[in-house]
Amino acid sequence: MIHPILGLHHVTATVDDAQADLDFCVDRLGMRLVKKTVNFDNHNVYHFYYGTERGLPGTIWTTFPYKDKGVRMGVKGAGQVVTTSFSVPAASLGFWQRRLAEAGVNARDIETRFGEDAIRIDDPSGLWFELVATDRDARTPWTGSGVGANEAIRGLHSVTMVVRSLKQTLELMTQFLGYTVAGEAENRTRVAAGGDAPGHYIDIEVDPDAVPAVNGLGTVHHVAMAISTGDEQRRLREELLSIGVRVTDIRDRCYFESIYFREPGGVLFEVATIQPGFTSDEDLSALGRGLKLPPWEEPYRAAIEAALPRVEYR
Repeated sequence: MIHPILGLHHVTATVDDAQADLDFCVDRLGMRLVKKTVNFDNHNVYHFYYGTERGLPGTIWTTFPYKDKGVRMGVKGAGQVVTTSFSVPAASLGFWQRRLAEAGVNARDIETRFGEDAIRIDDPSGLWFELVATDRDARTPWTGSGVGANEAIRGLHSVTMVVRSLKQTLELMTQFLGYTVAGEAENRTRVAAGGDAPGHYIDIEVDPDAVPAVNGLGTVHHVAMAISTGDEQRRLREELLSIGVRVTDIRDRCYFESIYFREPGGVLFEVATIQPGFTSDEDLSALGRGLKLPPWEEPYRAAIEAALPRVEYR
């Protein structure tokens, strides 16, 4: 049975300094901080969620800032998402190049891919980002920090994952997750689920000689895909288990429920539900302003807040 993945849900990375991460994502890229919480597996580390106004699935970029926690620099390589691409309006790349240059960020052109121009930038932790210019993204952007509606990020465009061999990865994604091939290049296969548009793409780059990926600072931890309901998620979990894929139990992430598993090439996949969303514990106008903790951590709020670094943002 093919399970209907709706598209991308979010991408999560391990970064270095919390304040530098906030400054880059909010002040440089113009995204909204839609949730300030903690890593549910390590409450001494923030978990920042960035996106558009509501943080709708497909717009969400999230980070764990692990500065001074003994985490090594990561290694980008096989078995990992190496590049996260954001969608911007077709005529906006000049604006972004000027804006980023003024902030001391090196933005460089990359080869046109699948008919769309893009620039590549590195964030303060060494993560690889792309801004992809497209006229096929009608999602409403978040505006602010000097970025207007004609230039603002619409959400995730795609991610690029690296594997050493295509066959088994593609089989899993097409036969069980509902992806279809949307484009092919020399060593890159673009697959799409839920639509042939930004926010629905995963690019599979094949490099037989790629070094093994090592998770750490400056690397993507996992990519999450959206699924419509908890029932659909449970059916997918049962079927993956039936074909020998090791899948976690269902995890309550407060704003969605998740399962995690590794595809045959080693990339960590998450499948997350749409509901309940980020307004379940904050009003829309107040998203990202206060530190939100899961109910089981509330008794320890004072100790958690004391251990987290101070951050400031507009």
